[in-house]
Amino acid sequence: MSEDKTGVMAGFKAFLMRGNVIDLAIAVVVGAAFTNIVNAIVKGVINPLVGAFGTKDLESYRSCLKGPCTADSGIQILWGGVLSALLSFLITAAVVYFLMVLPMARILAKRARHDAAKEGVRETMEVSELEVLKEIRDTLVAQRGSGPGSGPGSGPAQSSGPGVEF
Repeated sequence: MSEDKTGVMAGFKAFLMRGNVIDLAIAVVVGAAFTNIVNAIVKGVINPLVGAFGTKDLESYRSCLKGPCTADSGIQILWGGVLSALLSFLITAAVVYFLMVLPMARILAKRARHDAAKEGVRETMEVSELEVLKEIRDTLVAQRGSGPGSGPGSGPAQSSGPGVEF
């Protein structure tokens, strides 16, 4: 194979082996299975409960837009199926939110508070380190100023360029 095909195949293999592609595939499979569970709950439990208030289950509710509604004639609006799909969506969204999003948000908030506490300790340490360095500088300046040869010109040479000042 040419180098272009080898490079493309190597790139494709790297793409497939990345963790998020495998995570996505797992999410699709689990999501499909979860959708079947939710649809079964809606059709087996919720539709009959809603149907208990009427004469039919939810899937059977329909209205006729024009003419007599029979199997071959008339225009039927199947609003029961739409309502069933809407309930399936709401149940799925509620389960995802309450069982996945909300607990994960709490975990991330707890981790953020923990990280913020660590950062506060780091800032305190940095401030205390700065204070210690200032004390060392002041002590050195005081020793240099009170020791022998503390007269003018006995200190370090002054530079005209930019320097570090404490």
